[in-house]
Amino acid sequence: MLTLRRSQDRGYADHGWLKSFHSFSFAGYHDPNHMGWGNLRVINEDRIAPGTGFGTHGHRDMEIISYVLSGNLAHQDSMGNVKGIPPGDLQRMSAGTGVQHSEFNHAPNETTHFLQIWLQPNVTGIPPSYEQKTFADDQKQGRLKLVASPDGSDGSVKIHADARLYAGLLDGAESASLSLNPARKAYVHLVRGELDVNGQALKAGDAALLAEEAMVHLKAGREAEVLLFDLTA
Repeated sequence: MLTLRRSQDRGYADHGWLKSFHSFSFAGYHDPNHMGWGNLRVINEDRIAPGTGFGTHGHRDMEIISYVLSGNLAHQDSMGNVKGIPPGDLQRMSAGTGVQHSEFNHAPNETTHFLQIWLQPNVTGIPPSYEQKTFADDQKQGRLKLVASPDGSDGSVKIHADARLYAGLLDGAESASLSLNPARKAYVHLVRGELDVNGQALKAGDAALLAEEAMVHLKAGREAEVLLFDLTA
């Protein structure tokens, strides 16, 4: 079964300095039909205005991934990490027993555009931790590259969640497929461009929610950048 979630049907918040689309219920946006999918709890598509950002705030027992599309995301946390996250980098923060952090766009003239992703962990009460890796375009072009997994396989960041996250760039005749366990769920989020997912046409911001499916096929991309999640049921 495949269910489409169109970009325009997402929640939206305009705070002036921050413009955010919410794939699932978050903060002031609440939709009981979209509380998450499997153990995927949050996908926020955020745009942070120049010279602004999220002040110091806390998280606990959540796996948080930042995926930057343009600009640069400055990160600082109570573990002592002071990092810049450019496009092509993926950051994983395990909040565990608790962490304080801030995120900022220091650029004077450029908006920071990124995805904030939360996954429910399969273990709680662990020490907080941080990991950041670069995944160059040539690692993702014409294929699905594993970028986050429970065991850190294939050079992915290690998450404390029963989930795997793949990133791909598909254009023209390029295609990619992934076998799925029908007892689990999958979620395809089209970051940008256009893409065919199991015969359904998606545009930027659209998503496909899959359940009881044995395979996902991606083709007919037009400058497509896509994230694919393999999730618990």
